[in-house]
Amino acid sequence: MEAIIIGIAKSAIRLATPYLYASIGETIGQLSGVLNLGVDGVMLMGAFSAFYTVLKTGNLWLGLLVAIVVGAIFGLLIAFINVTLKAEQGISGIGVYIFGLGLSSLLFSTMVGTVQAVSGFSPLSIPWLSNIPIVGEIFFHQNILVYGAFALIPLAWFILNKTPLGLSIRAVGQHPEAADSLGVNIVRIRYFTVVLGGMLSGIAGASLSIALLNVFQQNLTNGMGFIAVALVYFGAWRPTTVLTGALLFSTVNAIQIWVQVKGINIPSDFTLMLPYIVTIAVLAAMAKRRIHPPAALNKPFERGE
Repeated sequence: MEAIIIGIAKSAIRLATPYLYASIGETIGQLSGVLNLGVDGVMLMGAFSAFYTVLKTGNLWLGLLVAIVVGAIFGLLIAFINVTLKAEQGISGIGVYIFGLGLSSLLFSTMVGTVQAVSGFSPLSIPWLSNIPIVGEIFFHQNILVYGAFALIPLAWFILNKTPLGLSIRAVGQHPEAADSLGVNIVRIRYFTVVLGGMLSGIAGASLSIALLNVFQQNLTNGMGFIAVALVYFGAWRPTTVLTGALLFSTVNAIQIWVQVKGINIPSDFTLMLPYIVTIAVLAAMAKRRIHPPAALNKPFERGE
């Protein structure tokens, strides 16, 4: 029984990785007032670009870099649509998702064709810490992208709460008119946060294709980007609470994988539904908590309004 619990816990830590990258990027973007529902599409493009680069070159770091660049390009596209053109953010986000889904599937079909595996990032044991009984096996025998995802939480918290940049981001998302009157460049801040969110979504996708699964197939993310958006609401736009939500969903995923591997007599369709059932339950619970989003979220800024 102990081995099963350790296995599920270790998998939960590992599977939280894409959720953390994507949801922290989306948290930062929403705090500046921009909603991006295209996270899943960006993750898919990041996953494919990283996978294809590694498949052709064998260079994992180059694959990760390409995913970051692709994520930044998509971030620029999203920022141009939402900030410069002032489009309706929910609709434009769905458009970006469909575009990313379709383009990644097309590129995979024409450039790869069949599911192939690559050698991804291997587990990296942290000296001394990995030797701690139980805790060391769960937390300190993971790949580098897992460590990066968890290090991102305190880094994001510090930047958002203890730096002038974080103050500007939160001010732009809450009171853009006041921030503008104090000389804060609203467009620049929003472009920065959305592009950063795109880059983190690209890393989230890469963590799937070259670190966790080491393969790419059509619709690899299977809606994980939308769960990442839900995690932002669950976490009330706070990185530390987003971490709690990410671990909740990754634990549910780890349990449903374990149930399938062990051949427990539970319908596989039901276990695959679990993460989405939890998503609906969480959103319903959040509605009762009456958590208020940033005041300017999903609202284009017009100077003088």
